[in-house]
Amino acid sequence: MAVGSRDSLLESRNQRDSAAADLMARVGQRVRAARAARGMTRRQLAQDADLSERYLAEIENGKANLSLQLLCRAADALGLDPLVLLREKEDHDTSDLTRYLAGLDGDQQAEALDILRSHFDSQAAEEATIGVALIGLRGAGKSTLGQALAQRLGCPFLCLTDIIQERGGMGVEEIFSLGGQQLYRRLERAALEQVIAGGGPLVLEIGGSLVSEAETFARLRASFHTIWLQASPQEHMSRVMAQGDFRPMDGNRGAMEDLRRILAARTPLYAAAHARLDTSGRKLEESLESLVAMSQSHLAVSPKAAAGTPSFAGP
Repeated sequence: MAVGSRDSLLESRNQRDSAAADLMARVGQRVRAARAARGMTRRQLAQDADLSERYLAEIENGKANLSLQLLCRAADALGLDPLVLLREKEDHDTSDLTRYLAGLDGDQQAEALDILRSHFDSQAAEEATIGVALIGLRGAGKSTLGQALAQRLGCPFLCLTDIIQERGGMGVEEIFSLGGQQLYRRLERAALEQVIAGGGPLVLEIGGSLVSEAETFARLRASFHTIWLQASPQEHMSRVMAQGDFRPMDGNRGAMEDLRRILAARTPLYAAAHARLDTSGRKLEESLESLVAMSQSHLAVSPKAAAGTPSFAGP
C-alpha cells in the first residue's frame, strides 16, 4: 500500500475515533443531566438500571465503551426514550432563538420571557386555575410555607407525595424499589389528575423532581398558579438537616456537590413557574407575607387574621 494511501486511512480512522469520543462525551452529559434533573444519585440509577456504578460513572464521563443494550437500561431507569440520549439534534432547531436571547441583557430577557408566556399561555390562562402549587427543592419551605399559606387564606393544603403514596399503597422508597422511575411517574401523574378532579381552591406542595416530566409539569401549570420557592444550596442543605433529616449526608461526601448539580439541572425547569419567591435569609413571617400577596387572587379567598400562624427562624 502506498504511503499516501496509508496516511489517508489513518487520518480517516482518527477522525472516526474522534467523532465517536465526542458522541460518548455528549451521551454522558445527557445521562448525567437527566439523572440530576430527577434527583437520583449515581448509585440509585446504577441499581435501577442493573448496571455497575463504575460503568455508569464511565458513561457519564464519556469514557465507556458504549453498549446500546446497557444504555437502553439506563434510559429505561430514567423513564426516557433511548433516542433522547442518542439524538444529536433536537426536533426543533432553536439555535437562532438561543443566540438572539443571549444577546439581550438580563432585564430584556425577563421581558422577553413575559411576552412569550403571555402569548403561549393565553389559552391556559382563560381556564380558571384551582389554586397555588409550590415547587422547588427540598428545604425551600414548601411544606411549612404551604401549610401557613393555606391556614392564612382558609383553604386546604395537600402534599402530592402523600397522595402518590396513598395510591401506591407504599412509601416512595418502596415504589422506586419495586417499579423504579416509571411506576413513580405513573402514580405521580395519576395523583395530580386526582387533585385536579377534586377542584379547589387549594394549596398544593409538589415533589422537587416533577418538573423533569414535561407533560406532567405542563398539566400542573395549566391547572395551578405555580410558584418556585428558591433558596441557596447551603440553605437547602442546612434546613433539611435542621429538621433532623441527615440522609443527604449519609455516606455521601459529595452531597453538597450533588445538590448543586441537581439545582443547576432543574433551574431552567423551575424558571418556567408563573412566579418565584426567594426565601434565602428570610424569616417565615416575611416570606409568608410575600407569598400571600402573590397567591391571594389565585385562591379567590380573603386572608384571615395571622393569629395561629406557625413561626420559626426560617422557611
